[in-house]
Amino acid sequence: MRIVMLGAPGAGKGTQAKKIAEKYGIPHISTGDIFRANIKEGTALGRKAKEYMDQGLLVPDELTCDLVVDRISQPDAENGYVLDGFPRTIPQAEALTKALSARNEKIDYAIDVTVPDDNIIKRMSGRRACLKCGATYHLVYNPPKKEGICDTCGAELVLRDDDKPETVQKRLNVYHAQTQPLIDYYTKQGVLFSVDGTQDIDKVFADIIAKLG
Repeated sequence: MRIVMLGAPGAGKGTQAKKIAEKYGIPHISTGDIFRANIKEGTALGRKAKEYMDQGLLVPDELTCDLVVDRISQPDAENGYVLDGFPRTIPQAEALTKALSARNEKIDYAIDVTVPDDNIIKRMSGRRACLKCGATYHLVYNPPKKEGICDTCGAELVLRDDDKPETVQKRLNVYHAQTQPLIDYYTKQGVLFSVDGTQDIDKVFADIIAKLG
């Protein structure tokens, strides 16, 4: 079962990807993890990716696709995988389709976790982080025992720049411009289905499992 996860930043697709991977015994593959692993191991692809990242540049589509294809060729991905964070653009999706068809394979499901922008901005701007020990909280869903103070180490909690409403909106704008077209792409391939990501995490998961069977 080869699955692609789609959804805006903060929609909860990473959480669902992990749960799917666990249930079906297939690897959860995120591009961030692939980059880090290859850089750490000093592979040829990792060294190439690092050159771009060190300059603050995006890793080109072709190289990203090569890294993903290399990862899905590993023995643990023989029975399938959940791709999280890739593809992000139409050129990446086309490169993946081409690489898979060369192996007589294709994506079986593209799952779109849908959450309105307003909900995502509320969700993310409610996050608070402890910069000292790394613990994270949410003002509504997981508040600290004492307002503004970390339960674990007693340090002050902050709203990270990434989670500020204006930053979140910018990220959502990029998502809609670049990644939204993938929804059409996978709809045309007949493999896309959507789930309502505003529901409870377990309900979203149950809806996904009902479709995957």
